[in-house]
Amino acid sequence: MPKTPIDQRSIDALRILAMDAVQAAGSGHPGMPMGMADVAYVLWMRHLRHNPSNPSWINRDRFILSAGHGAILLYSLLHLTGYPISLDDLKRFRVWGSPTPGHPEFHRDLGIEVTTGPLGQGFANGVGMAIAQAHLNLRFNRLGYRIFDHDVYAFVSDGDLMEGITHEAASLAGHLGLERLIYFYDSNQITNEGKTGLTFTENVAARFRAYGWHVQDIDGHDFDAIDAAIPAARNVAGKPHLVICRTHIAYGSPNKQDSAAAHGAPLGPEEVRLTREALGWPHDEPFLAPEEIRAHFNVAAARGAQLEAKWQELAACYRHEYPEEARLLDRLKQGDLPSGWEQALPRFKVNAGPLATRTASGQVLNALADVLPELIGGSADLAPATRTYLQDHGAFQRSTREGRNLHFGVREHAMGGILNGMALYGGLRVYGGTFLVFSDYLRPALRLAALMQAPVTYAFTHDSIFVGEDGPTHQPVEHLVSLRAMPGLLVIRPADANETAAAWKVALEHRGPVALILSRQKLPVIPETYDKALEGVAQGAYVLRDASRERIDLILIATGSEVALALEAQRLLEAAKISTRVVSMPSWELFEAQSLFYRLGVLPPSATKRLAIEAGSPLGWRRFVGDQGDVIGIDRFGASAAEQTLHEQFGFTATRIADRARRLMVI
Repeated sequence: MPKTPIDQRSIDALRILAMDAVQAAGSGHPGMPMGMADVAYVLWMRHLRHNPSNPSWINRDRFILSAGHGAILLYSLLHLTGYPISLDDLKRFRVWGSPTPGHPEFHRDLGIEVTTGPLGQGFANGVGMAIAQAHLNLRFNRLGYRIFDHDVYAFVSDGDLMEGITHEAASLAGHLGLERLIYFYDSNQITNEGKTGLTFTENVAARFRAYGWHVQDIDGHDFDAIDAAIPAARNVAGKPHLVICRTHIAYGSPNKQDSAAAHGAPLGPEEVRLTREALGWPHDEPFLAPEEIRAHFNVAAARGAQLEAKWQELAACYRHEYPEEARLLDRLKQGDLPSGWEQALPRFKVNAGPLATRTASGQVLNALADVLPELIGGSADLAPATRTYLQDHGAFQRSTREGRNLHFGVREHAMGGILNGMALYGGLRVYGGTFLVFSDYLRPALRLAALMQAPVTYAFTHDSIFVGEDGPTHQPVEHLVSLRAMPGLLVIRPADANETAAAWKVALEHRGPVALILSRQKLPVIPETYDKALEGVAQGAYVLRDASRERIDLILIATGSEVALALEAQRLLEAAKISTRVVSMPSWELFEAQSLFYRLGVLPPSATKRLAIEAGSPLGWRRFVGDQGDVIGIDRFGASAAEQTLHEQFGFTATRIADRARRLMVI
């Protein structure tokens, strides 16, 4: 259907709202929203399957604004098509407390699928959503019942395509042949510093074709070309799709179109006036979208309600034909775990060890795989080392979408972004594994998981200098404290196999991201954890083995592999008549969330002599040991040597710990 006058006025309304909102805020990015208004309008009004009255409809198309600096375009689309974003919210763009912040922040009820802004993250999120869609499609769809039958769309920018994460994610998407993935590349050839030719002269189309993508190249202001590109993409099987849209940044601005000046700053009052004139906009009042345009956009809401109603009829028949699958789908949609699932958690007796906590983690995952069919994940080419492979559950590949093991390749950053997309898609419990030292490679995605409270579990193994001969490049030191410093991330470092099982229980019940910090080296199974770990880990810290006398002279606090050392040191100290309590503290965050009564019970104020033991940076431990306490940690990089040599050289032996404790007692 050809473009009509109301189509053009509606497109220009998007430009005007973007221009006015940025001008009112005094900051923002008007250029991209004005340049991509044509593409946005055609997609949202002619092709996007969504229902503004139910943003959580599971068969909706997903739309991601990876170029998150263009947030006002998304907010304007949501406002005009009937989502709960008001005109006043647009007027309060970038204002404290507004649902329209400077970059989109995940809010399902508002229709915002993911948090974007750090370039490239949304690109990877979309790949994750396409993987989730393909997996659930094969799991639940039946002949005549396409319960999962939708596309994943994103707007990406020049900046997105420069970021390394998009190279990683695009390569994997092409390998997997994710055909329901359609990205629009806003090729306006402008970045913050000027023309893209300063740094970005590659042949993007050739690159993506080499990755295995289907590529189209169109005029991003040609209504008919945009309209035709979308079904053309849908009709190509076995490939993700990139639609290169040749656009003009700040389209319609007489003096700032095609200029870097329009990328990240308001146009200015005079240029706003001139742009209104150039677009033939008859209204001088800011934020004015006439009623006929609003009525036109309202069609999207009516059409969306009809689409979902038709799907609900299909779902009702599906429920009758496939009741077991329908019940499972209902549970997955709610994010609930099945009744009694925790009974599958293994428990480890002393004779089961010594056992690396990475190995215990792998045993837990495989024990849970059959009772939690939603469990899916993988590693960045390290499954044998991280123990993250689900035996007998196959690999997710182009021809085996039912597989529950994801091979991310050596692509930690993309893995993090993809896991975020999968988690926010819904219906799956996702995890990813790599060495703790490589958490740096996925940190931007991990940070966004924390910001969005995306339920992703990270199995970070090889957790300390005791990795050994691989040396300081592979021995984390500062990583634990840096992860603990991240708001919204739950960090758990279990001491043995039972604490590891308990940590997985916490992670699967938690509604946000969790980092499990796991050892490469074997650790003894501690007798007390058999009965204490499930409750103790959930509380963050607990009395693992108490002092021999009622009066406590000293408290040893330890995490992970150092807990067993603390218990050995306790034996030496008790022999020296120093009444010593050992506290296992797998999670600072969980412990600090407990009641004051509980925390004082574990760390009584009267016991002022406290020694924390952790093979990592000592930063932050002062809050638990107090002014009269001390910390045995590591404030330098590690070294290439055998594990036992490192224990001795860095002071992590029971004898050295006991000696340090004795010195503390006389201070």
